[in-house]
Amino acid sequence: MGFTKDQLLDRLQELEIDYSKYEHPPVLTVEEQAKYVSSSKGALSKNLFLKDKKHRYYIVSAMVDTKVDMKVLSQRLGLGKGGIRMAPEEALGELLQVSLGCVTPFAVVNESARDVSLLLDQKFKNQTRCIFHPLSNDVSVSLNTLGLDKFLKSIGRDPVYVDLEANPVVGKDQAPDLAVCVPSNSVIVPEIPNQTSSTQIPLPKSVSAEVKPVASAKTSKPACKVKSVAENSAPSAYKNPEKFVQEILDKTSALLLSEAKGECVEALAETLRKRLTSELTHLSIMYKNSAYAEGFYAGTRHQPKRL
Repeated sequence: MGFTKDQLLDRLQELEIDYSKYEHPPVLTVEEQAKYVSSSKGALSKNLFLKDKKHRYYIVSAMVDTKVDMKVLSQRLGLGKGGIRMAPEEALGELLQVSLGCVTPFAVVNESARDVSLLLDQKFKNQTRCIFHPLSNDVSVSLNTLGLDKFLKSIGRDPVYVDLEANPVVGKDQAPDLAVCVPSNSVIVPEIPNQTSSTQIPLPKSVSAEVKPVASAKTSKPACKVKSVAENSAPSAYKNPEKFVQEILDKTSALLLSEAKGECVEALAETLRKRLTSELTHLSIMYKNSAYAEGFYAGTRHQPKRL
């Protein structure tokens, strides 16, 4: 179960973050919110929950008057035109664990939103205070960006402020400036380079020896069958980085608990699990992507000759 608004407000108090709370009827739009929370209390915000074609999610939190061009944002993220759109309502509950009208930067406090990228409007930096919903749209809180930054850092997030109205050139010689903000929780098929890089790992001789008989075969069906068997024989845990990490942590915890007993040891094991889950998942995804890329390049370099 995710954080409640009361738990979030308690967290702000624990962090000694100065904020003001304004209770009001549930609102679904900024216009409705403005009826109950005066702009003199702070800068109102609009919050977009977006999704790209690779099932990666983003929260874009912007000033009300900031124009967010979805096509431009998509290009700046390196997703091409039309590569990003509004996320389905079902994802609000599954990832952010909030209902419609409650999207907020505070939603990244939930573990289920650990892979959701958060982009904050650079204009917030120029405001004395900013207004957001604390996971519920029947309350608004006003705080400065120092307080927001302190909260985000307390949950392991580095605040990312972006000029959302910028429209930089993106092309062959100009990389997308926001590509680093794309979450890494999905496998991205790399583009095929024109030439093989000298830093790539050379294929073992045994691999090339296995390819030759396939090249001399009359049809490519045997090669397809071998690939299918290899895929089916792989344990499902190794196809999913998160399950793979959980398996490692389960075995590590079991070993630790078998060597020592007591509540302190169990608490330590749980603490280590929480701290290592994110880092190990990120590393396993990197290894998975690298292995995928090497296999992809190997397949393009060693195509069987046509008879």
